[in-house]
Amino acid sequence: MDHVAEIKVTAPRARPDATARRPRDDVRLSVGFILAKRFTLCAFANFVDVLRLAADEGDRSRPILCKWTVLSDNMDAVPSSCGITVQPKERLGDPARFDYIVVIGGLMEDTTTLQAPYVRFLHEAAKLGVPLVGVCTGAFLLHQAGLLKGYRCCVSWFHHADFLEQFEGLDPVTDQIFVVDRDRLTCSGGASSAHLAAFLVDKHVGRAQANKSLHIMIIDEALQAEKPQPGITLDFKTRDPIVLRALLLMQQNIDEPFPVAEVARRIGHSKRQLERHFQKALNTSPQAAFLSIRLSLAHHLIKTSEKSISQIALDCGFCDSSHLSRMFRRRFGCTPLSLRQEAEAQG
Repeated sequence: MDHVAEIKVTAPRARPDATARRPRDDVRLSVGFILAKRFTLCAFANFVDVLRLAADEGDRSRPILCKWTVLSDNMDAVPSSCGITVQPKERLGDPARFDYIVVIGGLMEDTTTLQAPYVRFLHEAAKLGVPLVGVCTGAFLLHQAGLLKGYRCCVSWFHHADFLEQFEGLDPVTDQIFVVDRDRLTCSGGASSAHLAAFLVDKHVGRAQANKSLHIMIIDEALQAEKPQPGITLDFKTRDPIVLRALLLMQQNIDEPFPVAEVARRIGHSKRQLERHFQKALNTSPQAAFLSIRLSLAHHLIKTSEKSISQIALDCGFCDSSHLSRMFRRRFGCTPLSLRQEAEAQG
C-alpha cells in the first residue's frame, strides 16, 4: 500500500457549538461508545481503561478529565463475543456532546449492518464534525453506513481478505496498528485499541496521563500508528519496522507473490533501501525471506492439512507441485510427498 507512509494526523474539525452544549467542567475528553452485537470485549475494555486511568489521580476511576459512556437506542444489554453483557447508560441523543464516537465491532459472522437509529446518529455526528472511530471490525460497520468513503482505514491483517471481499474497490491498511485520517480513526482491535486511546489522551489530556494509563496496564510504552501489526508468527525475529511491515505484506500475499520492488513501493521505500534493511536486520535478502515464508507455510500445510500437494503449491505461490518439490527439497532435504507420508505414519 503505497499511501501508508503518507498518513497525515490532523486535529478533529472544530465544532463551534460544542462548548455551549457541554457543561463547564474539567472534562478534556468525552467519548461515546456504540457496541455492535457480540462486540470484542478486549478491544472495548482496553480503550475504556486507558480513559479511566487517565481521568483521575492514581487508580481512583473518577471521570474528571475524561468521560465515557455506552450509548443505545433501546437501552437493551449488549452481549459481547465472549458472552459477557454490557448495559448501556445513555440514549443516543445529541452527538455534539462528545469529542469522539467510537464503534466497537464484533465477530465477522455477525458484522452485518448497524440498525437505522445508529446509522442516523453517526451521520448526524459526521455532519457536526464529531470524529468517528472504528475499532476492530467497527471499520466494516462505518463503511457499511457510508461513512468511510474517501478515507483510509485500518483493519486487522486477519480480516484483510474479508474486507476486500465485502467492500470491492477499497484498499484497507493492514500493516499498521491504527490509522488517523482527518476525522476518521480506525484500529485493528485487541491491544491496539489501548494505543489509539492513549493517542487521544495524549492529544487532549496530556502525555503524562497517557503514559500513566499504559504503565498501570503493564504496557511499556505508547506505540505510534505506524507500528506494524504482529501478524502470523514468523521465523524471522527483528524490531526493524520497515522489515516487519515488508514481512507482513509478504504474508498477506503468499498465494500471489509479487516482486520485491513492488513490496518496497507499497511500504513507501525503494528496493535498494528494503534490501539494505533486510541485510542488516536478518542477514538475508527480501527475496530469500519471501521464499522462506512460503516454504514454511507449505511445510505446515503438508503436515497438518488434507489439501493435495498440488493445491498447497498454488496456495503458497508456486507454479505447480514440481516447482514446490524442487524448492522444498533444497530447504528441507525431503520432498513434500515423503514428508506427508512420514506425518501420516506418525499419526
